[in-house]
Amino acid sequence: QVQLVESGGGLVQPGGSLRLSCAASGSIFSIYTMGWYRQAPGKERELVAYISSGRRTNYGDSVKGRFTISRDNIKNTVYLQMNSLKPEDAAVYYCNAQRRGTTIFEDYWGQGTQVTVSS
Repeated sequence: QVQLVESGGGLVQPGGSLRLSCAASGSIFSIYTMGWYRQAPGKERELVAYISSGRRTNYGDSVKGRFTISRDNIKNTVYLQMNSLKPEDAAVYYCNAQRRGTTIFEDYWGQGTQVTVSS
């Protein structure tokens, strides 16, 4: 079992920045692919970014060049640095930990943190 706790959400003006953190506990953090997803009211949950155990990253098209995902395997934490925020970035942001293998599939979610982008 992996427990995930997000923090860092809040209200920011358009063009501003926020850094989200997700602290993991309960298992070996470094072996998981860590991701950030978001869900706005009335919309489906979408991938924001993920970082693999080998630190390979991938981003959703709408955040490329503005958001950066990183991980600290000593602190068991994954971060999402969000710059140049737009009103359409407003959503609940969820942290995800996932591990896949031939006989293994693990998928864990945090409780979410609200990001509001408004002037």
